[in-house]
Amino acid sequence: MQAEDATLTLQQWLSPSFPLGAFAYSHGLEGAVDMGLVHNEDTLRTWLSDLLHRGTGRCDAVWLREGYAAGEDTNAVRRLDEEARAFAITHSRLQESVRQGAAFARTLREVWRLDIPDLILPLAVGAGARRRGYDLELLVPLYLHAFVSNLVAATQRLLPIGQTAGQRVLVSLQSDCRAVAQATEKTGRSALYSNTFLSDIASMRQESLKTRIFQS
Repeated sequence: MQAEDATLTLQQWLSPSFPLGAFAYSHGLEGAVDMGLVHNEDTLRTWLSDLLHRGTGRCDAVWLREGYAAGEDTNAVRRLDEEARAFAITHSRLQESVRQGAAFARTLREVWRLDIPDLILPLAVGAGARRRGYDLELLVPLYLHAFVSNLVAATQRLLPIGQTAGQRVLVSLQSDCRAVAQATEKTGRSALYSNTFLSDIASMRQESLKTRIFQS
């Protein structure tokens, strides 16, 4: 497969139009908005940067790399999936990754004829990319950028943050996506940690909101 085709396919996999149901999840941002922790462009940028460097973004990059390394071995990726699920802090976070991962794997089976089992999302993406022979170092920052892009879109449904402001946030996070991708290239499991405690609390709070827009 030509490099241009691989790049276009990765963009397709990580596009908002890919049938994951990603629009239904805020990754706890709804709880953060309710708590007043995220209330404008600057606080959103800081929140997402912290998630990338010290929270889910970093961990997802590690699991994506692990899924890529084990991608040819179905039993190995299933064992990784069991381990990765144990790292989920809240029920809604777990369901977010499980449901999106299952939707991703199902589409790969039906469209690309890849025998990928249902896995959490980063493992499914990594395993699929390995079986297609795609460039991992291209994939990781693209995955992280798609992660924060979805959260910017979610925040725009919760706060009066316009499209231009949202694009400013995404541009400012490009270097963060690259930095986290590079930081996890050789660290392996030692990079599996999270210090984003307010994000975890916001996710728990979101689960019990009387009225809410998002599933997580």
